[in-house]
Amino acid sequence: MSGPGPTPLLLIDGSSYLYRAFHALPPLTNSKGAPTGAVYGVGNMLRKLVGEYRPERIAVVFDAPGKTFRDELFAAYKANRPAMPDDLAQQIEPLHRLVRALGLPLLMVANVEADDVIGTLARLAGECGMRTVISTGDKDMAQLVNGHVTLVNTMSDTVLDRAGVLEKFGVPPECIVDYLALIGDSSDNIPGVPKVGPKTAAKWLTAYESLDGILAHAEEIGGKVGESLRAHLDQLALSRQLATIHCELTLPVTLDELVPGAPDTAELRALASELEVGSWLREVDRGGFVPAAAGAPAPAPPPPPVRPTTADYETLLTPERLAHWLERLAAAPLFAFDTETTSLDYMAAEIVGVSFAIEPDEAAYVPLAHRYLGAPAQLDRETVLAQLRPLLEADTPAKVGQNLKFDRNVLANHGITLRGIAHDTMLQSYVLNSMVRQHDLDSLALRELGHQTVRFTDIAGKGAKQITFDQIEIDVAAPYAAEDADIALRLHQQLWPRLQATPDLATVYQTLEIPLVPVLSRMERTGVLVDCGMLARQGVELDRDIGDIAQRAWAEAGCEFNLGSAKQLQEILFERLGLPVVRKTPKGVPSTAEDVLQELAADYALPGLILEHRAMAKLKSTYVDRLPRQVCERTGRIHTSYHQAVAATGRLSSSDPNLQNIPIRTEAGRRIRQAFIAPPGQRLLAADYSQIELRIMAHLSGDAGLQQAFATGQDVHRATAAEVFGLAPEAVSGEQRRAAKAINFGLIYGMSAFGLGRQLNIERGDAQRYIERYFQRYPGVRAFMDQMREQAREAGYVSTVFGRRLYLPEIASRNAARRQYAERTAINAPMQGTAADIIKRAMIDIDDWLQREQVPARMLMQVHDELVFEVREDRAAEIGEAVGARMQRAAELAVPLEVEVGIGANWDEAH
Repeated sequence: MSGPGPTPLLLIDGSSYLYRAFHALPPLTNSKGAPTGAVYGVGNMLRKLVGEYRPERIAVVFDAPGKTFRDELFAAYKANRPAMPDDLAQQIEPLHRLVRALGLPLLMVANVEADDVIGTLARLAGECGMRTVISTGDKDMAQLVNGHVTLVNTMSDTVLDRAGVLEKFGVPPECIVDYLALIGDSSDNIPGVPKVGPKTAAKWLTAYESLDGILAHAEEIGGKVGESLRAHLDQLALSRQLATIHCELTLPVTLDELVPGAPDTAELRALASELEVGSWLREVDRGGFVPAAAGAPAPAPPPPPVRPTTADYETLLTPERLAHWLERLAAAPLFAFDTETTSLDYMAAEIVGVSFAIEPDEAAYVPLAHRYLGAPAQLDRETVLAQLRPLLEADTPAKVGQNLKFDRNVLANHGITLRGIAHDTMLQSYVLNSMVRQHDLDSLALRELGHQTVRFTDIAGKGAKQITFDQIEIDVAAPYAAEDADIALRLHQQLWPRLQATPDLATVYQTLEIPLVPVLSRMERTGVLVDCGMLARQGVELDRDIGDIAQRAWAEAGCEFNLGSAKQLQEILFERLGLPVVRKTPKGVPSTAEDVLQELAADYALPGLILEHRAMAKLKSTYVDRLPRQVCERTGRIHTSYHQAVAATGRLSSSDPNLQNIPIRTEAGRRIRQAFIAPPGQRLLAADYSQIELRIMAHLSGDAGLQQAFATGQDVHRATAAEVFGLAPEAVSGEQRRAAKAINFGLIYGMSAFGLGRQLNIERGDAQRYIERYFQRYPGVRAFMDQMREQAREAGYVSTVFGRRLYLPEIASRNAARRQYAERTAINAPMQGTAADIIKRAMIDIDDWLQREQVPARMLMQVHDELVFEVREDRAAEIGEAVGARMQRAAELAVPLEVEVGIGANWDEAH
């Protein structure tokens, strides 16, 4: 959409866009849990509009709080609308602040709606011959369109002039009020005529020209719809009155007062910081946040970015200055350290330069391998790294940095083993609040220090034109690199005291997260061997299987179609075959999401085939095709990246490749695991915690029955089935055990009776009775679940056995879906988080044992509750026994931990 600008008058329906942005965008929050998504969405829309239309006059109009004259006309007006969600109400005030900070006039007039204010302003502009653009998502505004007034909808990128209104609604603008009176409006509770929809209303208005014409011929209109019209004639006048925008208001401003003013840069910066929108803050600092409106005064120059000057950042190009800094580093109790590299692939990356900081606002950068044309002479990389080695490989001085695991891996490429990792600001932030999405340096600097960093894309460019760090001029690279070390030090000084103030969190950080860094680094660099030839053969077989599934799906559908096309699938399932629509997408079309297809697959063959096809195709593209391309040329192995600061519960995740998602319950998934192999003379050893979350539930709930089942080594699912169904354990059928297993695991994840019924394919009432009987037999479980919900409501968080916290800002949300999700999380997080803590404790202990005693074994992978090792074949059984024992001793719970150990030539055999 391109505005013709400059536009004489631009009127923006702020209330309409606020609601639409709130419901259309993800529920974004800042680190304090305050909702921000609607403000972000509307803010971007306002900037886009001003930039495109360059208005000479402008107003952003909102509904005033309180009732309007329409409520006096009709007590039930808008009665169907639910109360404004609390997450939306909280965003009104910051949005108003944003509008005013942008220099845009803001209007709210009591006793009327925003529509009426906009209509009056448009009328006044028309009387002056002034062209008006109204930006709204409200269909009611179509009645205002005429030769001087055009509607635009920024969210759908549509423009409606007179011809556009006629095309969209089937009637011209002057008939829109009558059209709305006929069809009614459920959101505003305007009655309308039952059975009269948009097509009927447009047909009648085309035939009879107006509502009055329809009323005059009401007796001639036949069928049920005619009967409905005649039965509701008495309410049409009211409906028309409610739908009419009143354009004769007396307003507190004139058109000449709606001139855009200069933006308030300081307020914009404050808002961007509060909302934690880094992109806005960067644009404010560059002076480009607000496009110039036609005739608007020039904005005040932006204040200088809040960052230390580069005068305190030194670039070290001589041996003397390096020696000075090395002396200072050796004498410091702690220093911040960072590397600049040629790549983000830690196995391929080479060091381009290193930076240090000892005191805040003071840092140094040592360029070592900038290779652009005309680059100045730099210190020799190998010489400098040799000088740094004694410092970097010593436990003291202590080191602090941001994601030091990456720096440790890169230093290893140059033969240096980084020791003395005392602090990591990414992990400090993560332990303080794992619910915050972003723990990267730039986001932390903005959130914790109010500081806008120089970003990599600022100096290296973006996309295909981005250059590597060794190609960036030293004068540009040095302030960026030195700032990274400086900010890491300043963040540590901000975050570490806060961790110390909560001893449980400090313990999690010091005994779990920091010691895990070198463990994960060793695992990543060790990698795992894969059989690429086996994967190639599997790819051929999968192609055949995928083709067979497609043929069966086409036979079920009665025609060929693209199984990967959601649009074609919608047409086949819901139009051609007439399957029931389980759910619709936000765009109003039938959903073909996985859970929808799973529900349909219980009764129809084609959805099951689609799911099978999707799973096979994903396995092939994600693993079978991609794994051979991810083999490191230097090592001949796959090297994943483990992430400590992603999952809210404390679990590790992995990427490139993601080893957590290879399915184990399907034959195709197990075949992929067969391609993960041991080299000659070695075996793979897999050690897996058995039912660890159920055991943690037994510990946390203190339920005597559940604890007894684990303490005596019973099959806990069979024991549960015996309790729920009132049977002797030996009398429990396989179906009953399956139902008990679904209950045991379902309750951990907050499964409802509806969900259990769907999983077991039984009636909801039967599922509810199963759950009730379970709670009767295990009352401690119900008490624990209630206790967790209550603790979350009172404290705002729940904890693991070891003190890790999971904050739940939406536990008191007025939005039922979000509140219920937070309640389910309150129950699950202590168990899943404790399981994550336990396996981390085991990894740290086992790694220490392997290194200390030079055991002929290497830890390769962690996948949820499983550890995978590469061990010498003749010691495999002995090592397996020792690994299992150490994993069982990783925590002392009220019930014993159990570890299953397997050994094989490949991962599938070992599991």
